[in-house]
Amino acid sequence: MAHRDNPEFLSASTIKGDKVVNTAGDDLGKIEELMIDLQDGRVAYAVLSFGGFLGMGNKLFAIPWNALTLRVHEHAFVLDIPKETLEKAEGFDKDNWPVTNREWLSSMYSYYGYQPYWQTRVVENRPGNI
Repeated sequence: MAHRDNPEFLSASTIKGDKVVNTAGDDLGKIEELMIDLQDGRVAYAVLSFGGFLGMGNKLFAIPWNALTLRVHEHAFVLDIPKETLEKAEGFDKDNWPVTNREWLSSMYSYYGYQPYWQTRVVENRPGNI
């Protein structure tokens, strides 16, 4: 049984709006959306809003889901990158989202130094598999 201090599952609505900081404590923004890979049934990436002033002019950034570490009691996630890396990243605006495909996702994952989730080996444990 999972403890309240370390949940195994959270709803997307619980995560949406959570702040994101880096290990230096810099505020990097907040989680706007979670994008689901319909083929694999996994969270493909989180959409982070960053920049602007009082919520105006924020850019959106696709962040590999496995790049984020939950801080349960703070309703926050840690993204272990310098603020400058995010400032130089390719972002998009709320009215012009990129066309999401594996090629685009792969370059985004590489930018942040992560291997795309679909390239990692997953051992399937289904009835009848030997």
